[in-house]
Amino acid sequence: MRGYRALARISAKNALTYRLEFAFALFGVLFQFVALLAVWRVLLADSTTGTGFTWPQMRGYLLVAFASGAVVGLFADFRMSFRIRSGLVALDLIKPVRYQEARFAEVLGGVWIEVLVVLLVGGVTVLVAGAPTWPGGAELALFTASMVLLIPLKFLVVYLCGLASFWTQNYVGVQWARIAIVNLFSGALVPLAYLPGWLASVAAWSPFAGMTSTPGLILIGRATGAQAAFLVAVQLGWVVVLWFGAKLLWRTAVRQLTVNGG
Repeated sequence: MRGYRALARISAKNALTYRLEFAFALFGVLFQFVALLAVWRVLLADSTTGTGFTWPQMRGYLLVAFASGAVVGLFADFRMSFRIRSGLVALDLIKPVRYQEARFAEVLGGVWIEVLVVLLVGGVTVLVAGAPTWPGGAELALFTASMVLLIPLKFLVVYLCGLASFWTQNYVGVQWARIAIVNLFSGALVPLAYLPGWLASVAAWSPFAGMTSTPGLILIGRATGAQAAFLVAVQLGWVVVLWFGAKLLWRTAVRQLTVNGG
């Protein structure tokens, strides 16, 4: 555990050292949040649509979408991809830590900084637009659990895409595809209720729904009681499946590594 804690501390120090890059990455997510607030404010126009969303509900939902986009190292996949493509990953293999757990420790090291940014933006949003309606009792506990599960879930999606660097030299295309798929199937851009029925069903059962839709629906009260508990259970199930699936993919991916030297 000592090695993982050291990696987490180094990751936090890097985020604080390279503040400009960190700020620019967060600015992109913040800009999307503000833009979506403006768009949905006009679309909903303080009225209830056929899907049942009101403006206060949408505001809380979009805040969750912002939090989902802000957490889990915005440059984690690029760092991982660079080390794989350059062969520096060979140095990671000789360290007395497991590769997947080490990358997760690095992500956790910077999460607290990202959470502070989310709380700051959330506080400003509440001051400007008013506080969303918070769930109470069991729903609040389920919302908290869902937000915690969001972190390993997003890490695993990013990590699995990062492993693609063992087979491709151009990671940018993989990243763009990941962002597009996640934004659509997680409900980050458009809540799943607005999608066509068949597509909404596919998205709801995908791992991506746990990255925005599940915590968002619990926060605004559109998922309560047994339904909320079921959604969190599905979210947890995907974390377990993807964690061990990533282990299997790593065993195949590492065989692609070729290091030349002399």
